[in-house]
Amino acid sequence: MEKDASAPDPSRQRNGFSGVLYGEFTDALNDELRYSVSLTESALTIQRISSSPDRTKVAFNLSDCVGCRSHRGPDGADMGAYFTAYFYPFKRRWMSAGLARQRVEQCFRVAPVQDPLVNLREAERWARAIRDASERQAPRRDGVACTKLRRPCRTMILVNPHSGRGQALQLFTGHIQAMLTEAAVPYTLVITEHQNHARELVKNADLSQWDALVIMSGDGLLFEVINGLMEREDWQQAIKTPLGILPGGSGNALAASLHHYSQSPPAWNEELLLSCGFMLCKGLVGPLDLVSVHLASGQRLFSFLSFAWGFVADVDIESEKYRHVGAIRFLMGTLVRLASLRVYQGRLAYLPAKEEPKPQKENVKATSTRHPPSLSPPPPGHVIPDASPKQGSLNNCIDTNLNQNSFTDTSNVITNMRPETQSNNKTTSPVDSLLPSLDQPVPDNWTVVNEEDFVLVLAIYQSHLAEDLWTVPGAMADDGLIHLFYVTAGISRPALLRLFLAMEKGSHLACSCPHLVYEKVRAVRLEPISQQGMITVDGEVVEYGPIQAQIHPGMANLICG
Repeated sequence: MEKDASAPDPSRQRNGFSGVLYGEFTDALNDELRYSVSLTESALTIQRISSSPDRTKVAFNLSDCVGCRSHRGPDGADMGAYFTAYFYPFKRRWMSAGLARQRVEQCFRVAPVQDPLVNLREAERWARAIRDASERQAPRRDGVACTKLRRPCRTMILVNPHSGRGQALQLFTGHIQAMLTEAAVPYTLVITEHQNHARELVKNADLSQWDALVIMSGDGLLFEVINGLMEREDWQQAIKTPLGILPGGSGNALAASLHHYSQSPPAWNEELLLSCGFMLCKGLVGPLDLVSVHLASGQRLFSFLSFAWGFVADVDIESEKYRHVGAIRFLMGTLVRLASLRVYQGRLAYLPAKEEPKPQKENVKATSTRHPPSLSPPPPGHVIPDASPKQGSLNNCIDTNLNQNSFTDTSNVITNMRPETQSNNKTTSPVDSLLPSLDQPVPDNWTVVNEEDFVLVLAIYQSHLAEDLWTVPGAMADDGLIHLFYVTAGISRPALLRLFLAMEKGSHLACSCPHLVYEKVRAVRLEPISQQGMITVDGEVVEYGPIQAQIHPGMANLICG
């Protein structure tokens, strides 16, 4: 029979234990196996009780624990109770080198007396102590002020079942659903039904019902959610709703960036999903920069990842036809586009990050001959129409499990985004103090690029452009910077390919390529001269024409660990 963990036990002194709890329990599946279990502020240590001198001791770091529960056994005649702790420590991969998070479950039978209620209370005492200690051992990011999600965290999870290879829902049920149950995170699952479904839903939702909005898809669905939040009258409060990302698409750039920010070993595919699920369960929240993007038609978008013109945008959109093969679609698209490399003409200007923000004056006029005249806005660009929207709502949700979780389908192009000005006087959008009007020249403290022939222009604000493209090794979600890359005409196809291959390891900046330029900026303007081309924002096609953007540090909140 197990010792009463609440009674004084000389074995505590004998074993040198001075922690929070100590007990001796049997294995959940084999009563002949007994373990001494000790809980300290930082670890759960387990040692088999045996006469053998070689008694291996295993310690689980509580920062790797997502939850612990107490429960009765499946046999009603069993007087014992049980507590089960769930850990996701880094362990060596089975089939390849390196470390990755892997699930470990530890379950013990508690039966110090023949009273099932007393045993259950003791099991719950252990479960609660492990949960509380785990909460105090949450991972910390150096230099970043993080808060924690409330517990229980009421979470809306939006899934695009068509993203990536069309397996997002299966990935959720196969990997994330059980993890959320282990962490006691109640959630409602919403399956998006059409393009802009998520944007419409969060724009009109009662956000007081939710503590977090989580996206299980590629980056496009989060783009919808952010812009839906920014279209609300209460956008200042709404955009502070913690946002989470679970990779279910092809690119998964933010998920890869988030994993990188956690200083974890590199991960891909299901390992990346498990890492992001772990961070969701731990519930740390940090700031996320957003970028305000202005188009020539007056549309204003809010971006969390990037905007691109030229080679990167071409590959992103033209590779859609290979979506069924997953992330390798980008490699296929790159090889196809390299075979017929294009050069685009345009004008590029930016506000360097080293410059202090300066307030803009009205009616700014050109005062320097180094500023070429700004392009006049072209005729309204072509916007791909909405794909026969079909209204979906939370009323279509179906409860699915004990956590009060529920179920309620989206395309990838932008339409009908709200302009900066709003018709009512109740609220105003955030002010872009660094940007003049698109029909005005850029201010004197901006830098104008002399070249007008480009292969690509990429403005990115996260570390990764895709799971396997480590574009900005030093970037952070809240560094207050736009990382501007551009490649000028004259680069050879092999040299461009070498750049993208080096980007897989984040070493492209060490290639000393004379055609690659990297700048840290606060604002940027691009004015295409070429009549044909594509511009993408967060991987979504927008109207082709002049575009400018500025960073808004820490505007949103991101679940980050």
